[in-house]
This record gives sequence, structure tokens and C-alpha cells, in this order.
Amino acid sequence: MSTHQVTTVIGLEVHVQLKTKTKLFCGCSTEFGAPPNTQVCPVCLGLPGALPVINEAAIDLAIRTGLAINCSIPEMTKWDRKQYFYPDLPKGYQISQFDLPICADGYLEIVDPADDESTRHIGIIRAHLEEDAGKSMHDEVAGKSDTRIDLNRCGTPLLEIVSQPDLRSPAEVREYLTQLKLILMHLNVSDCEMQEGSLRVDANVNLHIETDGKKIATPIVEVKNMNSFRAVERALEYEIERQYVDWEADGLTIDDRAKTTRGWDDSKERTFIQREKEESADYRYFPDPDLLPIRIPAKRIEEARLTLGELPQATIQRLQDQHGLKAYDANVIVNQGPALIAYFERVVEVSGDAKRSSAWIQQDVMRTLKEQDTTIDAFAVSSDQLGTLLKKVSAGELDNARARDVFAYLLEHDVSVDEAMKSLGIEKVDSSELDALCQELLDANPQVVADVQGGKVQAVGALIGQAKKKNPNANPGKVRETLLRLIGS
Repeated sequence: MSTHQVTTVIGLEVHVQLKTKTKLFCGCSTEFGAPPNTQVCPVCLGLPGALPVINEAAIDLAIRTGLAINCSIPEMTKWDRKQYFYPDLPKGYQISQFDLPICADGYLEIVDPADDESTRHIGIIRAHLEEDAGKSMHDEVAGKSDTRIDLNRCGTPLLEIVSQPDLRSPAEVREYLTQLKLILMHLNVSDCEMQEGSLRVDANVNLHIETDGKKIATPIVEVKNMNSFRAVERALEYEIERQYVDWEADGLTIDDRAKTTRGWDDSKERTFIQREKEESADYRYFPDPDLLPIRIPAKRIEEARLTLGELPQATIQRLQDQHGLKAYDANVIVNQGPALIAYFERVVEVSGDAKRSSAWIQQDVMRTLKEQDTTIDAFAVSSDQLGTLLKKVSAGELDNARARDVFAYLLEHDVSVDEAMKSLGIEKVDSSELDALCQELLDANPQVVADVQGGKVQAVGALIGQAKKKNPNANPGKVRETLLRLIGS
């Protein structure tokens, strides 16, 4: 970028839509995809005289999330009104939390992208509950410049998780978001579907530059409209470069310009100005007069802590320690969620072969899940079936090719592994039958025998294919082993 010493400073605001059946202050459904303005009532429409009632499930999900990200949970939290005017905010204010959030002072440990042997401690200022606004749909009708409002999302419970400005690169941001999403999905507090708006990220970024013996900071920019982790990373890469170029051109610092909001245009791969950012005083916060503060007994917090179970990072480490998996393989499995972790562990229990189980699940199972657009809970091949199949592969009763034939058969037929093998004509080849087959091949190929005896062990490979043609049930590994033993004797 330059010869100047530049430090990137990034803080994130992650808005998580909580997985409740109804909205935060009324009984309307939170199901995604309903026709516009069909999941609304006087409360979420902000009609005069309508009073909010707190959704207790949202409180429980917030507490569990806060504990998982190492936050403290206060004895009391309260609701505040955040005043601002926008077409999809019917009340003209948002019920949120200001000075007494439900979760505070937490942190996440992430792997340092610059050194995967070390970690980075990312502080979390707070996580507070608030209701979502509606959705503005611009220029939906060709040839018209209109905006249509869908208020179905109004009142949906959000947990806004605000980090300290501890992140130093777009790569660290992506790692932080990946770990946070993993925790949220593990706890089943959100489906984290960014395309559906249930996980939204705003990034605050500026640069600290050392120049002429002093340190200056560029104006802070909040970047919005990012619909994937990759988009967040690319937007920050662009914004970091843009801020430095602007500073070189005009020399403006954080003291010269207020915080601004910029949107991310994914197709043009650039940010664009939206508005000057409001400060907290502009929102005129005050305690919501319709909602009492919430007292959270210590007993309730401890009961919530007991429901967390083993958190993702601990599971990743355990899979490495207990099953000998590489860190990458453990990460892949854990990133698929609790259901696939349980599936994997049962496959290992039955097969007795963790590394083979990991390879098959990452390749065959996950590929098939994607092709069939299904979940592991609805997968046709049970963990017991796959474990039994892989146990036979490890024992030499099947090679990988024939095992995949069985796997494909199990996807289409509700039968046992043995029944699938029988239907496919796969039979175990006993040692005497294999010895006779291999001796027949050696007698017919004296040159191969001579080559192997002369030190060219790889020459035996020419006979393995011939063995499979004569008997498709012959295991290539067993054939090779038998051929070399017979030649040696």
C-alpha cells in the first residue's frame, strides 16, 4: 500500500435472527417466504394502543448465545426505544437495548490466519436483543421507480453481537465470522442463512497511519449490504485501499469528517456512499414505557449453561485427539453441524476406522447430500450401515470400488449391507481361492515373476487388473499381497 506504517482497525456488528416460531413482541409467525404483509398484526404494525408482550424463547436463546461467546449475563436488563424514521419501520422507533444489554464483555478466540499455530483474542462489547425492521424492495416493477414495503420481518427477534475493534485484516474478519456462525448453528439459535437475511454483517473500518512521527486515524466507515462472508472480505479489502488513497489525496482524518455509511456493490466490487452515520444521541434513546425490565436469576443462567454441551472448538480438538484426525478434516466435519458430528462418531464406533470414516463422509456422503439437496437426518444410508460397510473395507472383504457400488445400492434400497452385497453378487473370496487365482496368473506371466525377483516390485501391478477381470470380488490389495507372497516363496 505504502511505505507508511498502516494498521487496519475493524469492528463488526453481526445481526442474528433468532430461531423462534413467533416474533419478539407478538404472536406472528417468523417463517421465511410468506407472501408480503401476511404475517403482521397490530403490534408489529405499530398501530395505536397495541402493547408488546415479550417472547421468552428469545430471552433463552440470547442467554445461551451470550454464555457461548464468554459474555457475562447481568441480573437485570431493560428495553429502550431507538428513534429513527424509515419507510419499513412503522412505529417510527425500534425496541432495542441501550445501556443495559442482555450480554456484555465477552470474547472469541480465533485462529490467526497469518499463523495457524497461534490464536487471536477478539473482544465482544455486547450482545443485545432488538426487533427487526421490515424490508424495502426497490424498483420491483420494470420501468417504474417505486419502492414496495414488506412488513413480514417487522418484529422478528434479532441479537446484535458487537465486537471490539480488535480485528486487523479481512482474513481475520472471515475467521471470526466463521467461528461465530459455527457456534450459532451448534446451539441451534439461528439458521444463519445470509441470503434470507437471518445473518447480517455491518463492518466498521478505518486506518491508523504513522506519518511524520505521529499517528493519525482515517474517518470511520460502516460498510453494509454484504450478503456472504466472501463479500465481507472483498468489501473490506476494497475499503482499506480506498481509504488510504483518499487520505493520500486529501489528508482528512477522523477529526475532520464524521462517520459515514457506505454500501457494497457486489457486481461492481466497490463501496458507495449512503449517508452520514448517526451517533447514539441522534437516536434519542429512552426506556420503553410499555415493557418492564427483565430480572435474570443466577439459577436460570446456570441452567442455560448446562444446555450448551460441547462447543465447536472443543469438538474440533477432541476429534483430533481422540480419533487422530487432521485439523482440516476435524474442521470440515464440525462445520457441518451437530447432526453430522453425531453421524460421524457413530460411523467410527461401528467401523473402528476414524480416518476412513472421515474420508468417506467428506467425499461420498457430503457430495451426495449436496446432490440430493437433503440433510444428514434424512440421509438414506444410516450411520450403522456406513459403519458396517467401512468395517468390511478395513477388513479387506471389499475394495473401495466395490464398496462404492454397495453405497450406491443402499441409497436406492432399504436393505442391510449384507443384503446389498448379495444383490450385487459380491461374495467374499477365501484365501485358498485367491491363492489359486494368483498362482494361475503367475504361471501365465513368467516375465512379471522375473521382473519382481529382479527388484521391480511395481511390475506386479499388471496382474491386479487381470485378477479383477477373472473375479470381480477379488480385493486388489489382497491380490497384490498374495502375488508378492507367492513370488517370494
